[in-house]
Amino acid sequence: MNLEKKVNGKSTTIEKISTSIKADKLYNVKLKLKGSTIKVYIDDEIIIESEDTSLTKGAVALLSSKVNVSYDNVVVTGSSYSNNVDSENGSTTDEPTTDNNESIDTPSTSVTELSSYSLTGFGGENEGGGVIDESSPYYKKVTNATELGQALKKKSTVKVIEIANDIDLGWNVIPDEAKVAPFKENAEALTHPILKETGVSEIVVDGFDGLTIYSKNGAKLTHGGITIKRSKNVVIRNIEFDELWEWDEATKGNYDENDWDYLTLEQCTNVWIDHCTFGKAYDGVVDSKKGTTGVTISWSKFLSGDSNPEFMEAMFDELEANKSEYPMYAAIREQGLTKDEIMKVASPQKKTHLIGATEMAEDNEDLELTLHHNYYKDSQDRMPRLRGGNAHVYNIVMDSENANNLKKLIPSKISSALKSKGYKFGITSNGAISTENGAVLLEKSAILGVASPIRNNQKDASDSDYTGKIEAIDTIYEYGDISFRGDSTEKDSPLSPEPAEVKEFSWNNMSSLPYEYKMDDPSTLKEKLTGENGAGAGQLNLSNENWMKTKY
Repeated sequence: MNLEKKVNGKSTTIEKISTSIKADKLYNVKLKLKGSTIKVYIDDEIIIESEDTSLTKGAVALLSSKVNVSYDNVVVTGSSYSNNVDSENGSTTDEPTTDNNESIDTPSTSVTELSSYSLTGFGGENEGGGVIDESSPYYKKVTNATELGQALKKKSTVKVIEIANDIDLGWNVIPDEAKVAPFKENAEALTHPILKETGVSEIVVDGFDGLTIYSKNGAKLTHGGITIKRSKNVVIRNIEFDELWEWDEATKGNYDENDWDYLTLEQCTNVWIDHCTFGKAYDGVVDSKKGTTGVTISWSKFLSGDSNPEFMEAMFDELEANKSEYPMYAAIREQGLTKDEIMKVASPQKKTHLIGATEMAEDNEDLELTLHHNYYKDSQDRMPRLRGGNAHVYNIVMDSENANNLKKLIPSKISSALKSKGYKFGITSNGAISTENGAVLLEKSAILGVASPIRNNQKDASDSDYTGKIEAIDTIYEYGDISFRGDSTEKDSPLSPEPAEVKEFSWNNMSSLPYEYKMDDPSTLKEKLTGENGAGAGQLNLSNENWMKTKY
């Protein structure tokens, strides 16, 4: 049993104990927090007692992993409760002083302030599956992969799916009854010991019109990706995605073997991804292609591998113990880098958002994307990379200062030696990229520690067909000795697009943005997005009704 806390989307174990739990038996579990003291009881017996001074408010959740558990009669009480003694057996029961045990929004996320979390952008006309009562047959609360698969099968009438707890989607972990559509086996793991054990799944969500998938408590989905095809009006909120990366020997560090993305959108219209947290992925994190329109990704957090140190360390323990099986890793070690140094360099996310997967595809011109209030920690590239179409980016933070510092671990001599053997190992440092006449407008954002913040060509700078339109407005840029706030069009601006000749900015197939939006001062963004009620899963304590809403 683990007692964990989640702060800013990151889980930390407070205390871990081993205890015997029998199948098909009912247990009474109680967690009590008083001051800095935390106590966990099973059948009125204290099994964990710990101290943590950082926990002053938040939400509480009961979660299970690799086992099916049903929770019933769950009561959460605040400071105003009474201890009632049963006169017959002397036991004490904590009872709330009110009959209303429904989840409420905390004062810090009142309806007035919730308006800042309303859906806007190219996906602004999306209501998802609507606001539905939990007793409706169109509402499904799922606790495991089988239930999730049943709710997402093709021609399902389900409109709202609530993910109640963490779910391991690994192909080798899910039961046989779940190994049917929409689940399918993903590319086989080749190096990571955990993924080789759990396997990797893909869930194909096909043909939905009106669907909301959310978690009230910021539940985590691991060891699987979701591909959404030919669907309209889809909302995904308050979910964490993690553990979908492994060391790449097969393509020598190009990461082209396993097509593992957390979320892929194909031929979709109106998709809102909001308040989600994404760990390090083998390929892209959230990609959109095949003419997908009306996508908004907001208030989400994109993290590097060191956000899950246990998962990263398991990979590098395997590499270190079996160097002869991993020639690329062995070659890097022979250059003098330690295991910990290699792990640090491998931690930043390689690719983030590819918008338009096929070069010069006709439907690229239909692509639409809005990114706002997202925090990117040590992402190396594609925030976003656009082929054709339109992308509007505002109030995001590209925080790559740590990744930039890691470049020092690989001097040019080591880099050249590895390249001579065909190995690609190092830190790429790109920000937003527009190609193939795409239009990217970046407003009031912060770009920190990125060598090439604004790019307009990714193939041939001399061929204007591959050059995109991109402009930055009132954006903070810090890199080395550079400290700048302004526009890309200013004289000698460090945000001037490169490497191709700059194309004058204009939207494609429209004269202006078709929606209204409010922006924050970019100087406040990092603190806002990484602080209380900031970006990522598990940051807001909302009622079910408010998670299902798209406007406040």
